[in-house]
Amino acid sequence: MTRERDWELPGSEAELRSFTRAMDEAHRASLPAMQAAAVDLGERLRDGGTDGADDGPGGPRMDRRRFLFGLGAVGAAAFGLAACSDDKKSGYKASPSASPSPSAAAAAPATVGPYAGDLVLVALAVALENQAVGAYQAAVQAASSGKLGTVPPAVNTFAATALAQHSDHAKVWNKALTDAGKPEITGVPLKSQAAVTQALGQVTDIPGVARLSLQLENQAAQTYLVAQYTVKDAAGVGVAASIAPVEAMHAAILHYMLGEYPAPDDFLPVDKAAQVTDLMLPAATPS
Repeated sequence: MTRERDWELPGSEAELRSFTRAMDEAHRASLPAMQAAAVDLGERLRDGGTDGADDGPGGPRMDRRRFLFGLGAVGAAAFGLAACSDDKKSGYKASPSASPSPSAAAAAPATVGPYAGDLVLVALAVALENQAVGAYQAAVQAASSGKLGTVPPAVNTFAATALAQHSDHAKVWNKALTDAGKPEITGVPLKSQAAVTQALGQVTDIPGVARLSLQLENQAAQTYLVAQYTVKDAAGVGVAASIAPVEAMHAAILHYMLGEYPAPDDFLPVDKAAQVTDLMLPAATPS
């Protein structure tokens, strides 16, 4: 029986290496501003600055505008490459509850575990990044063990690069949590993780891994897009706005690997964005 283990890259390895380099360059270019915004976010939330009340020239509204315009070019380019995932071909299905609009996300619980306000969305972001790190780690391990058949070197390079970038994003968000005096998120405290783990265990070829990874990338990109509407602190908007385009570039390259046209017909949707109700965190310990 012919299996997809005999899969061949639809394009060329040279193209995939070029796309991966461009993706990494965009990530490295955005990382300093991302890290600075995370430090600012942690300090502001530690001091209770979560209401965005300062509307002066240096206040949150001006910062929000500067972040969004400053990141607009790379954001437009990357989001223009991201398309909807093909859920029918993957063993992992997003939870029906993970379909918020920006207005619905704004009504999310104000407190989850030890986190409150904007920090709830920060905790969700770390969990999503850790989930992606675990998925790419599993893919790399499966490839090295021969479970996925013959894997072109350029595919391995993309997976390793995406893994490292998700790890960087998780560190940035965790820095904001610890600077705010809250515990960092280690592991994947998400209700959806069991389904993701099960799906990862069932894939036996590169297309299967790519489709699953694509769903996770689209979920992350859409969650960050929603965060730009719902996070109150401008520094938090800055972090989300700087990470979202990189996640969208991951998705675009995965579409390319699957032989699919990576550009969407319209703007990035939010129907697959995660909600904070997916978080599974212990209640805060009374002080």
